[in-house]
Amino acid sequence: MKTTSHLAAAKAVTIAACVLAVVSPEAFAKKGKKNKKYDQAGEDANNSAPDLADNYKIPPDPVGWLTAFPTVVQTGTKPTLTWDITYPSIVKDYVDIIELGIINPKDKLDVEIRVLGNGVTVSSSSGNNFSYVDAEARISFDNGSYSQIFFGDNHDINPSTVVWSKKNVQAGETLRFGGRYHYRGNWGSWRSSNDGTQAVRVLVSGDTPPSNVPVAGAPSLEDFIKPYLGGDGKVNIGPMDVIVFMELTHGDSQQDNSGYDLQDMVLLVTFTSNMAKNNNGHGNNLDGVDSSNPGNAPFMEYDSDPNVDDEGSGGGAYPSNP
Repeated sequence: MKTTSHLAAAKAVTIAACVLAVVSPEAFAKKGKKNKKYDQAGEDANNSAPDLADNYKIPPDPVGWLTAFPTVVQTGTKPTLTWDITYPSIVKDYVDIIELGIINPKDKLDVEIRVLGNGVTVSSSSGNNFSYVDAEARISFDNGSYSQIFFGDNHDINPSTVVWSKKNVQAGETLRFGGRYHYRGNWGSWRSSNDGTQAVRVLVSGDTPPSNVPVAGAPSLEDFIKPYLGGDGKVNIGPMDVIVFMELTHGDSQQDNSGYDLQDMVLLVTFTSNMAKNNNGHGNNLDGVDSSNPGNAPFMEYDSDPNVDDEGSGGGAYPSNP
C-alpha cells in the first residue's frame, strides 16, 4: 500500500498474482473438479479449496483521516490541516510484463508465488471418466536456471500455500515461468516464458484473457480459475498480483484446438513493495497548507509561498510537531 498527502482519495486495495495454465492434447481432456487442500507433509486436508479472491476484495472507500486545528477559526484565517490517506499500489507501477511470460521488476520488491490449479487431465478409452495428470511448475529467477516449485496433480494443490518466495528482489531481476506434464513415466514437451512460443501468458487485474481461455460461465472453464475472472470476463485479482496462464499440452500451431485453453498450470504471483512510504501530510501554522512537498501541496491557492518548505526544520507544524 502507498500513502499520499493529497486529499483526493483513491480506493485502497490488497494484492495478489496468479498464473493460469492450459490443458490437454488429443489424449487429454479437462473436467472441472474441486481442489483438495494439500499440506507440506503431502496429506489431503479436506476436499475444498479456499477462495483466495474473497481475501483480496477492494475496499469501497479510501482509508485515512483528516484533522484541523483549531476547529473554529475567524474569517480570513486558516486552520492547520493534518491528514493521512492510503490508496492502492498498482503492480504495473512496479513491474514490466514483457515477452508474454516474463516479469521484470522496476523497484525492490518481495515476491510470493502460489499454485492455483493444474488442469491437465486424461480421459478413459470410453471418454466417460477423467483423471488429473501430474505436472510441474518451474521458475527462473534473474536469468538463472529453472528450478521446480511444484509437482503433482490438481488434488495436490493448496492455493493458500506459498510455494516460492523471495525478499528484496532488485530491479531487473526477472521472473520467468515454465512447466510440463508427466504421464505414464514420460514427460510432455517443456514450455517456458522464453522458449519462443506463446505457452506462458502473464496478466494483471482488469486485463482481458486471451481468447483461448474459456469465458466466464463456460462449462470448459476450470473451477480453480472462476474466482479470478469477473462477470465481465476480465481478470479480477489484487492490484499487486499477476496471474500466469500456461499451456502444456498443445503447441502454438494448435491454438484453434479446443484443448488449447491456457489452463494447464495456474500461478498467482503477489508482489509487496519495500519502497512504499507512509507519507502523511502536515499543515503549517503560516498559511494552513501542506508544505512537506513545497510547490505541490493541495490547496495551492492558499500557499503564501509554494517555493518555501515551512517545515524545513524537519518537524511538523503545530499542533502535531512530530
